[in-house]
Amino acid sequence: MTPATIAMILVTLTMLACGQVLFKLASATIAFSRPETFLSWTLFLALAIYGLATVLWLAVLARVPLSQAFPFYGLSFLLVPIFAWIFLGESIPLRVWVGGGVIAVGIVIASWER
Repeated sequence: MTPATIAMILVTLTMLACGQVLFKLASATIAFSRPETFLSWTLFLALAIYGLATVLWLAVLARVPLSQAFPFYGLSFLLVPIFAWIFLGESIPLRVWVGGGVIAVGIVIASWER
């Protein structure tokens, strides 16, 4: 896998983590009993970011096999809590850090090239 492809994967995952933070922010203003509350700039921005991330992910998959690219998706289990901590002030329990570390080791093992 080339450095450019790895960068594309990391940008995709960063976009998805940003989208999750925006979804969380949007969820505070949405009332399912009032459909007009879905007209939220945070929701639209989150959906737009997810759409762009999907297009970028397609570009990644055009370059590498899914079995090589997909293990990197595990990084989202680290990025989303970190972004929630930074942007939303959420606390991160120790078990999430430990689990994230285990996932990171798994990503290294899964993406190891001979």
